[in-house]
Amino acid sequence: MNVEIAKLSNGLTVVTDPMPQLESAFVGVWVNAGGRNEVQADMGVAHMLEHMAFKGTERRSARVIAEEIEAVGGFLNAYTSREQTAFHARVLKADVPLALDILSDILIRPTFEQTELERERQVVLQEIGQARDTPDDLVFDHLQAAVYPDQPLGWPILGEEATVSAFSQDQLRGFMNTNYRAGSMVLVASGAVAHREIVALATDLFGDLKPGTAPAAPLAHYRGGDKRETGDLEQAHITFAFPGVSGTDPDYYAMQVYATALGGGMSSRLFQEARERRGLCYSIYAFAHSYNDGGLIGIYTGTGEGEAGEIPPVVAGEMALLAENATDREIARAKAQLRSGLLMGLERPSARAESIAAQLYAYGRVLPVAEVTGLLEAVDTAAVQRVGARVMATASPSLAAIGPIGGLETHETFARRFGSATRRAAE
Repeated sequence: MNVEIAKLSNGLTVVTDPMPQLESAFVGVWVNAGGRNEVQADMGVAHMLEHMAFKGTERRSARVIAEEIEAVGGFLNAYTSREQTAFHARVLKADVPLALDILSDILIRPTFEQTELERERQVVLQEIGQARDTPDDLVFDHLQAAVYPDQPLGWPILGEEATVSAFSQDQLRGFMNTNYRAGSMVLVASGAVAHREIVALATDLFGDLKPGTAPAAPLAHYRGGDKRETGDLEQAHITFAFPGVSGTDPDYYAMQVYATALGGGMSSRLFQEARERRGLCYSIYAFAHSYNDGGLIGIYTGTGEGEAGEIPPVVAGEMALLAENATDREIARAKAQLRSGLLMGLERPSARAESIAAQLYAYGRVLPVAEVTGLLEAVDTAAVQRVGARVMATASPSLAAIGPIGGLETHETFARRFGSATRRAAE
C-alpha cells in the first residue's frame, strides 16, 4: 500500500490509499466513538445517531440523500460498533467529490427533525425485535453481557426498548457534540483517488468539524459470568469466552493464531473433534476479538438439545490439548489462513480502508503489509502453547446460551475445568 496521511488544521486525519487499477473508490469517515461511549440512560444512542444522520440535513432531505448517491450508481451506508461508528460510500472515481460532500453534510449538518426521529425510532425498535428473533446473533449480546456486566461494553449496541423509546433530539445532539470531534475522526479514501485532491476536498468540506477529541471511554473490566435464556428452538446456541488481549498487546498475533488453530476452519481442532468425529453440531468456531484496552477469546456452536451437555467438556478438552501439544504443522496452517485472509483483503478497497482506520486508532500509524505479515510469521508453536495456557488459567470463564439448554452443565462445573493445570479441562 502506498498510503499518504495529512492532518487538517481542525485535527481531522485524512488518509489516501491509491489503487490506480480501479475505476471506483471507497471513501469513509470513522468516528472513534461507539456503544462503549454511552451512559446507561443513552444506551443505543450511538446507533440511533448513525441512523438519524441519513434522515436529513440543512441542505438535503433523507430522500435527496438517497437519490443523489443512487443517481450516480453509488452506495452509501454506515455501521456502529462498540468502539467506532463509520459512514462510508462506494462510487466511481468521478463521483468522489459528491460522496465526500454528502458525508460531510450528514456529519456536520444533520437536523434530527422530530418527525424523522419518531419514524426512525420505530425502525430501530423493529431492528431490536428482529435481533431477538435471531438467536445465533442474540447469543453474542448475551455473551458480551456475561463478560462485561454493568458496563458499556456489555450493553447491546442497538440499545433497549426503554432507552430507544425515550431518545430526544437533545440526546442525539449531545452525543454528537461530545464525541464527533475532528481530532477523533479519520477520513480514508481507497481506490481511484489522488492524495492532493482528497486533502483539498476534505479541507473544503470538513473544515467546519469541531476541533478537539472525544472523551475516553470507560476502561473495560473482564469479569466473566453466565447468561442463559431457555427457549423453544430447534437448536441450542452456546457461546464461551475467556480474557483475550488488546490489538496492541505483544501476544495479539499469537492469540489470533491460537483461535484459528482452535476453531478457525474445517481443519481446526474443534471442528474435527466436535463435528467430524463426534457429530455433535453443524457449526462450531472460535474467534479472537480485541478492543483498545483488552479483548476476548470466544467460541460459538449451534447444537441439538441432546448434544448440548456434551459440548462444554469437548470445548475445554480441546483447548487444554492445544495448549499442551500444538504441532508445528497445524500452527503453520493457521498462519497460512490468516495470511491469505489479510492479503486477499488487500484486493478490496473497503477492506483496505477498514484496516487503515483500525490501525490508526490502535497504533497511531498505518502498519506496512510486510510488518504485519512479519509479526504473524514470527508466531511459533511455543507462543501458541503459551497463550493457550494463559487462556486455560482463566478463573472466571464466561458462558451464554439460548434455546433448549436444560442439559447444559452449570457455570460452576464449566469453570472448574479452568483456572489451574490444563489437564483439568479434560477430566
